[in-house]
Amino acid sequence: MTKFRDPPRLDYDYIVVGAGSAGCVLANRLSEDPGVRVLLLEAGPRDWHPFIHMPAGLAKLVGQKGVNWDYDTAPEPQLGGRTLWWPRGKVLGGSSSINAMCYVRGVPADYDGWAAQGATGWDWDSVLPYFRRSEGNGRGGDALHGGDGPLSVSDLRHVNPLSHAFVEAGVQAGFARNDDFNGPGQQGVGLYQVTQRDGARCSAAVAYLDPARPRPNLVIRTGALARRVLLEGGRATGVEYARGGRVETARAAREVLLCGGAINSPQLLMLSGIGPADELRRHGIAVAFDAPGVGANLQDHLDICTLRHSTRRVTYDRASELKTAFDYFLRGRRGAGTSNIAEAGGFVRSPLAPDDRADIQFHFVPAMLDDHGRHRLAGDGYTLHACFLHPRSRGRIALDSADPSRKARIEANYLSDDEGFDLAMMVECAKVSREVFAQKALDPYRGAPIFPERDGLSDAELVDFIRAKAETVYHPVGTCRMGNDAAAVVDPRLRVRGIDALRVVDASVMPTLVTGNTNAPTIMIAERAADLIRGRA
Repeated sequence: MTKFRDPPRLDYDYIVVGAGSAGCVLANRLSEDPGVRVLLLEAGPRDWHPFIHMPAGLAKLVGQKGVNWDYDTAPEPQLGGRTLWWPRGKVLGGSSSINAMCYVRGVPADYDGWAAQGATGWDWDSVLPYFRRSEGNGRGGDALHGGDGPLSVSDLRHVNPLSHAFVEAGVQAGFARNDDFNGPGQQGVGLYQVTQRDGARCSAAVAYLDPARPRPNLVIRTGALARRVLLEGGRATGVEYARGGRVETARAAREVLLCGGAINSPQLLMLSGIGPADELRRHGIAVAFDAPGVGANLQDHLDICTLRHSTRRVTYDRASELKTAFDYFLRGRRGAGTSNIAEAGGFVRSPLAPDDRADIQFHFVPAMLDDHGRHRLAGDGYTLHACFLHPRSRGRIALDSADPSRKARIEANYLSDDEGFDLAMMVECAKVSREVFAQKALDPYRGAPIFPERDGLSDAELVDFIRAKAETVYHPVGTCRMGNDAAAVVDPRLRVRGIDALRVVDASVMPTLVTGNTNAPTIMIAERAADLIRGRA
């Protein structure tokens, strides 16, 4: 007798949209229950590219549009009408597959501030266990660190001598030496710990998705661009997506979970009829729920780079690619190939700081980095990134079209606060960068200035320099803000207001920027969200 197999189930318990840092966490945690079926949709490809996994390969990923959404902002009024490039990961692992791997959490006051703004349950004492749960720190676990979590955090295997010189210069400039920016105190200068495992990048896909791939109750579909959330009677029931030239649908019996990030999540909500009513009608989209906060509250860290030539050829500008590849692939992941490029940095408090937190962050690069590395400069040099950590300016994500294949409109609105405080802080960033570069520790390397082109600029000249050269340091958040007020997009359990069975879980829910990089906090958000969804928080 011929036996016929039952037709495959097309319905799932949970549909996760976006396999970035948050989506990989949810896919893993939710599929731990063998009785739950999870579908993970990712618009980009698998994370097969070797430059993703070799840490220093991030410099080569700049031009790889196949793993990058390749966004540009609208013309920025306070930056001379320039459009700024916003790279975001479009690949399994999302931006954790293309970032500089710096592991930074922020400080307790960031999260206590969230709770004070209405994000109940997101205070420091509540989120610390989820940071510890996610972290597998090579130094071991303690009261602040996890030692056996899935996300490997390690010290750098290779450090350029210029990075050590920068740290010493920072100490000479009056800043404390700090060997752990996630320890009892954040302020000071030092080397970053990085999300690496055995000298290779440990993205969210490596940390969370790879161990979960064999589970029969987890389905991963790449090349799947979400078009809209399916809504019935005020409830999210599934997702429509395009894949392989076809439009397909999948149904969710329990919940739809949006993990697209600060750009894609608000865009998908609006394409689904959830957002500012006038904006939706302007594009011919039927309004399912008028949510003016969708896309609003956009925040990002604006960054100014100071560049100088190096008198010694120790930089990565002309490093031998052959030797780097040989050391990495044939000598057990050694040498410059294991570098995250932004090896050293720090957190400092300026005279303008309104509270006890650091308000400037450094990323030091022992190479010349202009326009995100897209503009290659001749010779050898080094770069100091400095960003203002707590901007007051707010932008927005808007629809450019009702076509899901079209990119959203990004209006970052940098330096637009009424008081001009953000611009004053960017001037402080440029000034303190020059102070560090003037210290004795960098005397053996200090060549001619590149950007700015000369020393001794006035404040007015620094303003012109900032307007002409400032760029993103890749930390957009806030566009689906969580809170308990009517303007919040999601409540403190990350449920979308006005729609049942729909949550947003990614950096877009952050009420305000944290004091530092945003990848580790995003992973923490997803860890806690998994418990909220399962009723375990």
